[in-house]
Amino acid sequence: MKKAVKIFLLCTPLFILLFALYVYWDNQRFILTEQEIMVDRNLTEEVRILQITDLHEEVFGSDQSDLTETINDLEYDIILFTGDMMNSIENGDTEPFFDLVKGIENKDHAYFVTGNTDPYPYEVTESSIQKAAYIQEMESLGVAYLESIEEIEVKGQNLVLTDHELSVLNPGEAYTYVEGKPKIPYESAPVYKEYKQNQLNEVSRLLSETDEMVISITHYPVADPQFEHIKEESDRYVFRDYDLIIAGHYHGGQFRLPFIGALFVPEAWYQNAVLPPQDRVKGLWESNGIQQYVSTGLGSSNAVSFLNFRLFNPPEINLITLKSAESPAD
Repeated sequence: MKKAVKIFLLCTPLFILLFALYVYWDNQRFILTEQEIMVDRNLTEEVRILQITDLHEEVFGSDQSDLTETINDLEYDIILFTGDMMNSIENGDTEPFFDLVKGIENKDHAYFVTGNTDPYPYEVTESSIQKAAYIQEMESLGVAYLESIEEIEVKGQNLVLTDHELSVLNPGEAYTYVEGKPKIPYESAPVYKEYKQNQLNEVSRLLSETDEMVISITHYPVADPQFEHIKEESDRYVFRDYDLIIAGHYHGGQFRLPFIGALFVPEAWYQNAVLPPQDRVKGLWESNGIQQYVSTGLGSSNAVSFLNFRLFNPPEINLITLKSAESPAD
């Protein structure tokens, strides 16, 4: 018995050390996850989208050299930064994100949407509104802020990128925030509401007129209960028939366990986000006839400082290839 206790006392610190080294190593590396998605569109050529999300100020190599070397070896048509590049609304450090942007060569179609830990995207006074300083700098580096909608051409094919939170609102009603998402301090400022109402009107007009492929970009995945709420609350929302939704935010469940999966995801639309539906935390799924792809991202949340790491969940960037779905006749 004494011998067993001695072995236990000797082995436990060693196990803890090895486990800590593994977690550190696993958080310093990143993987490339590739996903083919079939869309009901007659694409003459594949469309390749590179998604980078939830950086949370993490650094991969000097000036993000490890990340940029991998990215610059990839062939893609669109690059999307889907939020939480920074780690604090008030004191976010933009340097890791900007180092990444500066090192990326292909930014022909590069877009950014904000997440819940990014600084607010606008500076609003009683009589004026303008993009925040970091947004302006980001755009000067070649990444556009997707604040409403963009029509772009890729390999001779037209497609539409839209901000999800704006596109689901009913333009017939006064602009308001989307339920379940964090509110911003100037949400009710008249100058801001007028600015967003004009954008909402334009988004709604273009989406009602277009017959091109529509990709909705958001930081926040659209949970099944939110889909149902959007369909039910027709006075406030419009249910859009997107070809694809692309999101981040969940980190795939920052802590994952073998044979169990994600222990928790930050989702306001779940009554209990502990042990969420495992087919709804990362990757590709379909809800209400709409495909949605969610990346686990690169960083980790610092909501609890001593839990600011990922467990059995390596950081990732995502290369999405859109292909035409085969018809039954094929």
